[in-house]
Amino acid sequence: MAKLLDGKALGLRIREKIKSRIETLPSQPGLGVILVGNDPASHLYVSLKQRACEEAGIHFEVFLYPSSTLEEDLIEKVHELNARTDINGILVQLPLPSQSADRVIAVIDPLKDVDGFHPKNLERLRRGEPCIASAVALGVMRLIREAVGEGALPPNALIVSSPLFAEPLKLLLQEGGVATDVTPAEDSELASKTRSADILIVAEGMPKLITGDMVKPGAIMIDVGTTRIDEGLVGDIDFDSVEPIVSAITPVPGGVGPMTVAMLLVNILKAYTLQQQD
Repeated sequence: MAKLLDGKALGLRIREKIKSRIETLPSQPGLGVILVGNDPASHLYVSLKQRACEEAGIHFEVFLYPSSTLEEDLIEKVHELNARTDINGILVQLPLPSQSADRVIAVIDPLKDVDGFHPKNLERLRRGEPCIASAVALGVMRLIREAVGEGALPPNALIVSSPLFAEPLKLLLQEGGVATDVTPAEDSELASKTRSADILIVAEGMPKLITGDMVKPGAIMIDVGTTRIDEGLVGDIDFDSVEPIVSAITPVPGGVGPMTVAMLLVNILKAYTLQQQD
């Protein structure tokens, strides 16, 4: 049986530590979230982030906009939040309905970019400099560390996702000495590539894309995909066929999602600390 990487339990332990640290701060950290449109999943994710922030003692504000909102209006709100000293983190909930996420995110003060998507933060990550990294990528790395325990990270990894999602994760894995490749789900050689991966990370939003005949025995499996089908929430990895073969696997739900929320709180605290020093 594979080790179940319980992101919910690990995330709760991290959240408790953050709460204890926030209680000692001279002022309350704050997060501002821009939410555009009516996508149910986006509204759910924002509500989960709000609850986590409030439980940890972080001030939370959400700014709701209709789908038709102009990019310029979102950019104006970002400038406003950049100037507020009581808002230490800014998050644009993705995906945006039609507006350019790159344009809006590029306006965020890099010290307030708690999602780790700003070009300057990605560039600092590439150079190995201190920065705010993607909360999803940080959560995935903590789960991989949980899988290996005190041992060294395995030699190679494959990320099945878009290049945009994969970049910060690839950089963090390479920093840990893991040779990492990225490929899309449409790759004609996908199965042969996944079968050679010591760590397989999948983030395509394609239910049960990866099956038992596509994985390396003893591999570590990280499932970032979440899709609601008739039987409930499922991931990109076919858990039932893969679990008996691999050494460790994340459940869906209860794996990467809770860790992402926990690492967002870590990033808000880091942003607060960096701004106090600035």
